[in-house]
Amino acid sequence: MAAATAPGPRAPQGEGGGSAAASALSMERIQSLTDLADLEAAYSRLCEEEKVVQEELDTLLEQQSTIENKMVALHRMGPNLQLIEGDAQQLAGMITFTCNLAENVSSKVRQLDLAKNRLYQAIQRADDILDLKFCMDGVQTALRNEDYEQAAAHIHRYLSLDKSVIELSRQGKEGGIIDANLKLLQEAEQRLKTIVTEKFDAAMKQGDLPQVERFFKIFPLLGLHEEGLSKFSEYLCKQVANKAEENLQLVMGTDLSDRRAAVIFADTLTLLFEGIARVVETHQPIVETYYGPGRLYTLIKHLQVECDQQVEKVVDKFIKERDYHRQFQQVQNSMVRSSSAEKIEPRELDPILTEVTLMNARSELYLRFIKRRIISDFEVGDSMASEEVKQEHQIYLDKLLNNCLLSRTMQELIGYYITMEEYFMRETVNKAVAMDSYEKGQLTSSMVDDVFYIVKKCIGRALSSSSIDCLCAMINHSTTELESDFREVLYNKLKQGFPATTFQDFQRGVTSAVNIMHSSLQQGKFDTKGIESTDEAKQSFLVTLNNVEVCSENIMTLKKTLESDCSKLLSQGFGGEQAQAKIDSCLADMAAVSNKFRDLLQEGLNELNSTAIKPQVKPWINLFLSVSHNIEEEEFSDYEANDPWVQQFIVNLEQQMTEFKAGLSPVIYDTLTGLMTSLIAIELEKVLLKSTFSRLGGLQFDKELRSLIAYLTTVTTWTIRDKFARLSQMATILNLERVTEILDYWGPNSGPLTWRLTPAEVRQVLALRIDFRSEDIKRLRL
Repeated sequence: MAAATAPGPRAPQGEGGGSAAASALSMERIQSLTDLADLEAAYSRLCEEEKVVQEELDTLLEQQSTIENKMVALHRMGPNLQLIEGDAQQLAGMITFTCNLAENVSSKVRQLDLAKNRLYQAIQRADDILDLKFCMDGVQTALRNEDYEQAAAHIHRYLSLDKSVIELSRQGKEGGIIDANLKLLQEAEQRLKTIVTEKFDAAMKQGDLPQVERFFKIFPLLGLHEEGLSKFSEYLCKQVANKAEENLQLVMGTDLSDRRAAVIFADTLTLLFEGIARVVETHQPIVETYYGPGRLYTLIKHLQVECDQQVEKVVDKFIKERDYHRQFQQVQNSMVRSSSAEKIEPRELDPILTEVTLMNARSELYLRFIKRRIISDFEVGDSMASEEVKQEHQIYLDKLLNNCLLSRTMQELIGYYITMEEYFMRETVNKAVAMDSYEKGQLTSSMVDDVFYIVKKCIGRALSSSSIDCLCAMINHSTTELESDFREVLYNKLKQGFPATTFQDFQRGVTSAVNIMHSSLQQGKFDTKGIESTDEAKQSFLVTLNNVEVCSENIMTLKKTLESDCSKLLSQGFGGEQAQAKIDSCLADMAAVSNKFRDLLQEGLNELNSTAIKPQVKPWINLFLSVSHNIEEEEFSDYEANDPWVQQFIVNLEQQMTEFKAGLSPVIYDTLTGLMTSLIAIELEKVLLKSTFSRLGGLQFDKELRSLIAYLTTVTTWTIRDKFARLSQMATILNLERVTEILDYWGPNSGPLTWRLTPAEVRQVLALRIDFRSEDIKRLRL
């Protein structure tokens, strides 16, 4: 049938889709259905749609009260909205009225402002015309009366007038009169410039300072700033040159016996720099007042040229009179060839090196003064300037200070000085080493104090030059000298070792040595001279150890002193941006050298320990094996009355260390005692593990160990209980009454005790007790 093949009803499309479904199943469609299955399907669909519609109706009914409340609220807002609408319209009207009123007022203000500006322009134009007339009349009168300051003031006023206003005035009815006035003023300007220049030149020739300053102040009024500064600088340079020449002549006539003869050229430079500084201080206020800020640089630039010329003359005289270049060449040749015949005596260089550093210090002080003055002047002038202008001025300043002949000349002198100072230091250090001597009762020899006196002198002299590069160079040379040459001398002395002789053994009470001694005396072969030389070798070794330790301390003391001195130098403005980094690097190298001396000291102490202490201590400790510790009550009482080992061991140690205590510094002796203590702990542990113990034998060892620790504690400041911790724990184990008692001290029961022994070592020590069964030891759970 057709009804059976017809498509089923369409599903509703979401919420509210019931009406759509109802339209899909129209009455005509339902009436046309004849098949029971189709009818049932249509009925099911309609039921579902009815259910959906019912749910929608229920939802809407639930919202009815909310919707009604909102509708009531809207009805209540109606009157308010009408009031708001009325107020808004009234406000819009007021705003429109105010806007129109403001526009009218502002247009009136603009008109008034325009009228005001034009009035001011008219007044200014009238004033300028009057000023022009006044300047023309005034300059003529001033020139006739030779009142050049007043004439210059009128010309300055004329030059300050607004040119555009003057040009407008020339186009008016009085244009002809204004042109005539302008022509007269221009002629007066040229005439006044000529007069001022001639008067200034005449005053400069006559050396009339008041007149020179008088006309110098007039130049900026005429717009001649550069010319005025140039001419005034020329006058000041002549004054500086005359005074410098006079001072140089006095130098050449100085008697060699004069107390300042050794630094006379440094004094001459000082007088030159002080003279220029005085000139700058005297005339800086005039320049700033009449020429304005930022002009002092021009004056100083001209003065620096003259300063360079005078410095060149003084330095040339210094080089010639002190024979500086020849001595430098001789030093250079000596350093290259190292021939003693051609070497220059270091003492001859001492006064010259001192004078060079003084000359450089005075130069650095002068340049710092110039830099400070120019920077101060630029800061005032550049307060409103752009960054480009400020950077440009900084470039000018750096160029003036770094490229001037003074800086270059001093750099050259200091370059020679560094080489000569290095030679002076090296040669005098070599002499101090060659003349080394030792006085009885002293811990160190003479060369340590001598060498560090020389090093401090050379570095101090470089520091006095106020040159950071010079100071760093000398610190580096000093570091190299101490690290390479002087340390090598001490290393070679320690390399010879600490000799052990039969005489030394005799002093220490060793029986075998006594037998050898007697044998030698009976045969008549005992060489006392050999003993003396051996004693000297021993003393030399101990003194060298002290020397190394003092050197390390002296280097660190010198480093701290230099840190303080360099900090003061930098705080005074000497050195550039990288100065601190350079100094820190040099001082770090110095600290590294101090550590190398420390390492050398440790090597020497290890040598002394292995050569002089270990060969004696080890046999004394081995005597422990000859004393039975498998003892009963009677033997234990006998040991208590007559100690069989530890007391004699302590006596032997004390006798042995007495020699070192007298010959070594407290710090080194303490370190050596620490090494000996470590050696005793290691060797005693070895012999302990080779012995056997009874219960009382373990108690005896505990007493011996306590006596030994008590003695060693009195002879050293080191903490030695840590070194004997393993032995102390072994003594504790050997004192146990039964094997299982170890569990009271082991593991969770150890409390604050930290065991240094492994479980295997604990079992090994327990096995030393003859009364402990191996089966019980093996059964322990450690």
